[in-house]
Amino acid sequence: MHYKNMLGYRYPKGPFAMFSVYSFTGAAVVTSTVFSLLLFLSIDDSPLMKFLFGTLAVIFEAGKFYAWYEYGERRAHRNYTGAVTALVFYLVLAAISIGGSVGGINSATNKAQGVIAIQEAKVEAYDRQIEAIEKQIALNNLAAQKYIEMERIATGMSRIQAENNKLREEQIRLAEERDSLPPVTQGSAIGLIDGIADAFDVSQKTAQFGLVVFLSILLDLFAAFFVGVIGEELRFRRFYQHHTEIDITPQEVTKPVGYLEHKPDLQVETEVVEEESEPLTMAERVESAVKKGIITCSKKAVAKHFLLSSDDVDTLFEEMMEKGLLAKKANHHYYLTS
Repeated sequence: MHYKNMLGYRYPKGPFAMFSVYSFTGAAVVTSTVFSLLLFLSIDDSPLMKFLFGTLAVIFEAGKFYAWYEYGERRAHRNYTGAVTALVFYLVLAAISIGGSVGGINSATNKAQGVIAIQEAKVEAYDRQIEAIEKQIALNNLAAQKYIEMERIATGMSRIQAENNKLREEQIRLAEERDSLPPVTQGSAIGLIDGIADAFDVSQKTAQFGLVVFLSILLDLFAAFFVGVIGEELRFRRFYQHHTEIDITPQEVTKPVGYLEHKPDLQVETEVVEEESEPLTMAERVESAVKKGIITCSKKAVAKHFLLSSDDVDTLFEEMMEKGLLAKKANHHYYLTS
């Protein structure tokens, strides 16, 4: 296993790192679930159907991320058939989840655009009324001009002027109401959509769809990455905790490129070297571990504890039997002779 070459320099992540990883993962999973809920809850207005569709969305999201975690587990154990099955299952659920996230983000964006459209419609309604009054005043002025041309100023002018005054007052009132409306504020998301539409010379709808698809895929990839980080860390922790008692010499560990090993003081190093006896052979290490009760006297336990292949274990046991350190019972179980 590749963890064997990491034990000399890799250690489990600390509390802060794990807190950060779990926080990012939880935030991404919750966000993805909420966006899926926005779509699934809008399918039907019945409370029962909302509950059922909401539960379905949560199941899809939870199943998707567990499938990705299971893919990492099976791949780590070299169960490639199972890994492919888990990956296919994840991709199917991810496609459903991305569709739900696209619908949810799209729905939220449409609501923001709807609020802006309502505000703009109110302003346009006031503008149309003011423009209609302006046209009516222009018609009245045209009628007044006709009265002047017909030399009938006394009969129609006073009435037209009074009507125009009322229209002007109404126009001023409408303009004040229009100006008192809250300004049409464009949200950052809407501004981003407009900017993308202008940059790529596409319609606003196309820019909105492309943006929500990109965000949905990015959110899923972000969450899947951190779920994979958690799975990898948990596997390494299990391996590390089981093999911390193994005596690994520097020659057995492959150092990564750029790894700086801590060098103790020369005086301390000299004292340690003087105190150390000759290194134990593998047979002696196995004998010591069995006597101390750390492992049982079996090939499987030795292979797992000392990270040896089956061929190396067979060779080691044959060597120990030749030296008289081991013997085999009638039931093919091994035991120490001393």
